[in-house]
Amino acid sequence: MDVSRFSAGLLLACSFLTACQTQKMPAATASASSITPAPLVWQSAAYSMYRDSIVQGRYVARARSRTELTSNYRSPANAFQSPQVSFKFSLNGKDNEMQPGQDHVFIAVPKAGQPLETPVIVFGQQYVDQTPVPANTYLAPNTPLKIRLDLRPVLAAFRKQGFYPLYNGQKLYKDDLKHVFVAGNTTPLSWDFDNLINKPQLELLDADGDGIYEATIVLNAHSDVKTTAGTWQQSLDVSALPQLTSDYPMLDALYNLALEEARRAVEPDGTFRTGQEWAGVWTRDISYSIILSQALLQPEAAKTSLLRKVSPDGRIIQDTGTGGAYPCSTDRIIWATAAWEIYTATGDEDWLRKAYPIIKASIDDDELNAYDATTGMVRGESSFLDWREQTYPKWMQPADIYQSESLGTNAAHYQGNRVLALMAEQLGEAAVARMAQARADRIKAGINRYLWLEEQGYYGQYRYGRTFPVLSPKAEALGEALTVLFGIAEGSRSQQVVARTPVMDYGIPCIYPQIAGIPPYHNNAVWPFVQSYWGLAAAKAGNETAFMESLMAVARPAAMFLTDKENFVASNGDFAGTQVNSSNMLWSLSGTLGLVYKGLFGMDFQADHLTFRPFVPQALGGTRKLTGFRYRGAVLSIEMVGFGQGIRRITLDGQPLPDATLPATLTGPHDVRIELPGDKFGSSAQNKVPHHVAPMTPAVSYAGGRLSWPAVEGAQAYQVLRNGQFAARTTEPAYAVSTPTAYTEYQVLAVDAQGFDGFASEPLPVEANKFRRTYELETATPKSAKPYQGYTGKGFVEISKTVNRTISIKVQVPAAGLYALDFRYANGNGPINTSNKCALRTLRRGAEPLGTVVLPQRGVDEWSDWGFTNPILARLEKGSQTLLLTFEAANENMNGAVNQAMLDHLRVTRVE
Repeated sequence: MDVSRFSAGLLLACSFLTACQTQKMPAATASASSITPAPLVWQSAAYSMYRDSIVQGRYVARARSRTELTSNYRSPANAFQSPQVSFKFSLNGKDNEMQPGQDHVFIAVPKAGQPLETPVIVFGQQYVDQTPVPANTYLAPNTPLKIRLDLRPVLAAFRKQGFYPLYNGQKLYKDDLKHVFVAGNTTPLSWDFDNLINKPQLELLDADGDGIYEATIVLNAHSDVKTTAGTWQQSLDVSALPQLTSDYPMLDALYNLALEEARRAVEPDGTFRTGQEWAGVWTRDISYSIILSQALLQPEAAKTSLLRKVSPDGRIIQDTGTGGAYPCSTDRIIWATAAWEIYTATGDEDWLRKAYPIIKASIDDDELNAYDATTGMVRGESSFLDWREQTYPKWMQPADIYQSESLGTNAAHYQGNRVLALMAEQLGEAAVARMAQARADRIKAGINRYLWLEEQGYYGQYRYGRTFPVLSPKAEALGEALTVLFGIAEGSRSQQVVARTPVMDYGIPCIYPQIAGIPPYHNNAVWPFVQSYWGLAAAKAGNETAFMESLMAVARPAAMFLTDKENFVASNGDFAGTQVNSSNMLWSLSGTLGLVYKGLFGMDFQADHLTFRPFVPQALGGTRKLTGFRYRGAVLSIEMVGFGQGIRRITLDGQPLPDATLPATLTGPHDVRIELPGDKFGSSAQNKVPHHVAPMTPAVSYAGGRLSWPAVEGAQAYQVLRNGQFAARTTEPAYAVSTPTAYTEYQVLAVDAQGFDGFASEPLPVEANKFRRTYELETATPKSAKPYQGYTGKGFVEISKTVNRTISIKVQVPAAGLYALDFRYANGNGPINTSNKCALRTLRRGAEPLGTVVLPQRGVDEWSDWGFTNPILARLEKGSQTLLLTFEAANENMNGAVNQAMLDHLRVTRVE
């Protein structure tokens, strides 16, 4: 036993037992009510806050002083686990064994004296263990389970025909089989197929070459039991940073914890470390952290970190991610807002001149590669939500994610263009400022036109699909917050977004509702930095309820876990159970600080001034002081008293301060005193919702004039979409369709009893070949001699930075109309979820650019895995047309050296 921890807990319990508590407690905290000191500050159904403590059921965190915290929190993640283990086998880390929702099931209850092992399960044939589970039987700690797979049918198909036909119609060729994994629902199993490659313990091996693959995994391992330290006591000198004192010791201590962790987050080379477990500099992590508070707190480290994320040719580096990152992911532009934040905080003109051309060059490339002239918006993955299975339907390939238009990323691009306009104005570049502002206006208009959900009162997650996009009605927390903070949601919309976006007991989940079969990380998770942006949005919208709950939702985990964790499970508030996590997380600690500076004190930094717009809930009224706060050449001592929104009286060195605004020219030490109005806030609310999982995505097929799909568990009805529009509602898993006279795609989505939609199924063209022509590319340029398989026609061609930089393709257009142009391709330069070798090309008709062709990675050395690029929509005239596929300057990816793919054929499909 840890004696010091036991002693601290005993002293804490004794002190609580001597305190009187008269307030009525909610059920979730009733067990601690007799040992919790008054006065109560805030409570919910899940936990309560007192001036010096936070209580969550039997767990108590307490501030012994402004520099010491204690907590008895212990993760319940390993308690009462079901012995029912669901799993699937995976070839090369892909979900390719059976239809979605069809899993193997094994009851992991060992019999005396017998090792626990599955029968030999044939790949693709579902096994369901019918063993009854006795009442009150749980998965025992450290349960070893041998999993056995019969892969002989796959190997036999390799010998017979060179490939194995997967359930989804794709072919797996012998040379492309690299790994055999098991995925599942019980730790260490995971449904995150893309990241199985990073878990070698989940790989099955055939040691004796008999075609039976095996792996032994340990379920409910003691090493998985997550605990945190029992005590935090400040050990670093943070006196050079702004000091906070208030009537709330717990909040002061959490502020000091964040200050200390902010100091620990700076590496010896002067860059920010993303988290205790995450070395290195990440564009989005540092940028969101800088915006929240690090530009104010540690501006030199902020500058150094941002410059580390600039390529040799002066562009912002996109973090690695889906399909080889850029331009499947395009949220690098948030760098621009971070750069502007540094300028407004420091007034550093040299920094302004250094950042400006980097931002301009990056946006110039983005405009060519990712801007959609039709909607005015920008393509690419949702900002920071960069594990595709966590937030996208499984059928979406990286090319589909590139094609989508997401809320958070578009908000970041709107603000990035606004920043470019502001910088250009400062530097006298009027023409650039006008162009940047015009782009920003188009993005804003597109967001409000295409993503707003009038009935829900917030924005949809993203537009997705192929030829005919549809809008996902899920809420996306970071994007919702950014629309308010950046002024995209105007007028009453900003209040609606804050009041009506779904929020759970432990905070605002990244998305809502959740995705079935996906473990917590972005799915079913709260990220404190997102919560902090949500809190700042609540303050801007004047919503006291949402702001107060945001403060609490950030304070509770930091107090209980005694560190600023990366994330936690939305449904139970626990840090264990998410797929990946870290302590001392840069953007989490930055959010704690940002809620003080920009929330409570309401600091609003502009190019030539600092304005105070404080927002203090009535429950947190009192006196708070912030001393040693550096603003450009000034050092401020700020005292704020009372509660409310707005200011009754503000003085600078005892004299009234007009408009509550400090000029940027202020130098030296100064005293600011703010008296808040003390008026009660108007009524405000949040949309508090229970944990909910949306129905799974149907797997739809077509035959004989009929769509059909396996019934989806929990579905009360199904909606059928034709070319992205509502066509029918049915309670049966089938729907008759007429013979199409024009190109037609169908999708189906399941609707549950609560009215929540799942994702729409993969677009299914019906009899599309009647409206499509295919052009084999080996007829346009010599075919490659590489030994890859699975192509159509007589071969395929290679494209790289040195091979076939331009390919000329002659096509015959049967009639004038709108056509979708896409390429069948392979890219084995990396896994789907990491690296940076997405290939790009520009498609032209003569000199006219038609669009960017994106050829993302599809697997490590999987060169016989073929898929299709994004479709480019273009109006073509009847007759012969010459199309050019070219490698141009804007087509450089983040790798710089490797920009390669194999091309099979071009499809030309008339869609209108």
